[in-house]
Amino acid sequence: MTTLGIIGAGNIGTALAQAATDAGYDVVLSNSRGPETLADLVSAIEARPSRRGQVRAATPAEAGAAGDLVVVTVPLKALPDVPVEPLAGKVVIDTNNYYPERDGHIAALDDETTTTAEMAQEHLPRSRVVKAFNHVYAADITGRRTPPGTPHRRALAIAGDDASARETVASFIDDLGFDVVDLGPLAEGWRTQRDTPGYGPDLDADGLRRAAAEAKRYRDT
Repeated sequence: MTTLGIIGAGNIGTALAQAATDAGYDVVLSNSRGPETLADLVSAIEARPSRRGQVRAATPAEAGAAGDLVVVTVPLKALPDVPVEPLAGKVVIDTNNYYPERDGHIAALDDETTTTAEMAQEHLPRSRVVKAFNHVYAADITGRRTPPGTPHRRALAIAGDDASARETVASFIDDLGFDVVDLGPLAEGWRTQRDTPGYGPDLDADGLRRAAAEAKRYRDT
């Protein structure tokens, strides 16, 4: 059984833990405050009647080491604290968005010479980073899941420089209950960042492709 390591137990991390265990994945969940602070959350996930996988709490390094696939879902300002070595060689999902009011201003993001996902890849040089889950509300991760082939199935976008890593994440997203729109390399991940048409709305694959194509960066306007 595939194990999902999650670094960050906020709204997105919690929703992914719930959806992944429902889909039969084992989950190792972590945060910056220690495994003991996650006891209530682990108990709540274990009590879900839909759960098919196991869940336990650990440190970020332990979650990274345990995961066959790892999700990094921490505030952007906390990215430097994400352990590097345990994630080496692994496919890592980056869910981040840039919020200057939370993260402080970052010049390279303000002038759009890089993206949050490219920053994650720079921090994790031996990991294969894929951008995903940054344009969906946490509640929709558990609330909008449907089987493959469902008409107008909710779609989620991915971006990554490694094609096989994108395939791995696309399969995971399908297992969770969503179609996938592949945006290509990490540099294209901005197409569903905040303040773009694809950020937030419940769109099927065709709708999400249109939204991504319509997205404009500040320097394009």
